[in-house]
Amino acid sequence: QVQPVESGGGLVQAGGSLRLSCAASGRTFNGYAMGWFRQAPGKEREFLAAISWGSSFSNYADSVKGRFTISRDNAKNTVYLQMNSLKPEDTAVYYCAAGSRSAYVKDYNYWGQGTQVTVSS
Repeated sequence: QVQPVESGGGLVQAGGSLRLSCAASGRTFNGYAMGWFRQAPGKEREFLAAISWGSSFSNYADSVKGRFTISRDNAKNTVYLQMNSLKPEDTAVYYCAAGSRSAYVKDYNYWGQGTQVTVSS
């Protein structure tokens, strides 16, 4: 079973940057498209970005397009989310998921435990 493990979250000031990583524990991400989501307190889980297995295709939510970049290194079994120009409203728990490039939670098979990102004003 594929088990994503996120890291790289933390506290950052508005306007700053963070890079999140998602590593595979157990089986590799071999063949899987991958996605990033986030969930703020009291809100539904929100799609951010997704990338195909070979990195040929990626898609983004309008709310992060131009600020966030998804990438992957299949040799390292790791997916990244580079986040720039962070805003206080980006504060949330960020999740990595395997199995799709869809914007819908239900289309992903495997989820990590999440990493907290807090953006201070």
